[in-house]
Amino acid sequence: MTIAAVRTHRLSAPLHTPFVTALRRTTTVDTLVVEVVDADGRSGFGEAPQVWQVTGASIAGAEACVRDLLAPALTGRDADDLQARCAEVRRTVVGNESAKAAVDVALHDLAARRLGVPLVRLLGGTALRVPTDVTLAAGDAVDLAAAAKQRRHEGFTVLKLKVGTDARGDLDRVRAVRAAVGPDVRIRLDANQGWTPREAVRVIRGIEDAGLDVELVEQPVHRRDLDGLAWVSDRVDLPILADESVFDVRELVEVIRRRAADMVNVKLAKCGGLHPARTLLDLAAAHGMGTIVGSMMESPVGVGAAASLVAAYGTSAVSDLDAAWWLAWSPVHGGIRYDGASVLLPDAPGLGISHMSEAKVQSRG
Repeated sequence: MTIAAVRTHRLSAPLHTPFVTALRRTTTVDTLVVEVVDADGRSGFGEAPQVWQVTGASIAGAEACVRDLLAPALTGRDADDLQARCAEVRRTVVGNESAKAAVDVALHDLAARRLGVPLVRLLGGTALRVPTDVTLAAGDAVDLAAAAKQRRHEGFTVLKLKVGTDARGDLDRVRAVRAAVGPDVRIRLDANQGWTPREAVRVIRGIEDAGLDVELVEQPVHRRDLDGLAWVSDRVDLPILADESVFDVRELVEVIRRRAADMVNVKLAKCGGLHPARTLLDLAAAHGMGTIVGSMMESPVGVGAAASLVAAYGTSAVSDLDAAWWLAWSPVHGGIRYDGASVLLPDAPGLGISHMSEAKVQSRG
């Protein structure tokens, strides 16, 4: 069965609450959904989120990559030879990991649909419920404490607190959140590269000395500063999680070689899709590193693929799969949904997505 067409859909959907980190502030999900269609008319979907400050990928750039290079490489080829098609995606273009991730996931989704099984089963798993943390957007201590109470009331038991915008006030922010939620909720921090190494050590040691029971600290320093990341890791007790410092295998190998972090956050849009993500998870585990799977600001398409990966492969800590939870409304019909602190995968073929909403979607075939 051949691939008949590769289509792209520009999508924009509002968030119910502004999402603020040390790198950016956004009120929308802006993304490119890729649709791979076989000769029988079945469709598989994947997603390339636009996150300038992390991947540098744009909707226009991802669309050009898919339209001009990846689509011609796939059209007319055998849709059932998944490994060969994904290999072609990886070697057709250098970089452009978000675009490659979208096509890689769409190929996996299509393969699962053709077999009539959920994507998680194609990947070797059976679970349809995956726990997730939820992010507390960067803000002052009072606002963060209020948001933490609300998230706890909604059933979340792992809170990811965005810090790094103001190192001098970050200890007070963590203290306020811990006081608001009590001892039974896990708190993790994400500085999004916002601290210098000295600031990171000062803040983290302050947290440790105060006994605030923080689970881990994600990406405390600039992604290229692996010496600084290792310097921080050597001087604090809390586990350090590398995110923006690791896009691909080469970068993970370097983090491992330098012992720069204790854990790694694997994201499909950073590494290029499900196939390379599995390689990163295997490599990290082989070297004793902890793992989570994360999401950008993505729709149920991207989050569904990431959650399916977690359900099939597992991670050492609760993963970061709340991106689609922030949406004011879903831009797709079908797919994942949230139940308290869990992502529920559909018991339907592939990602379980039937079609996209007509609102704010620009389709190109």
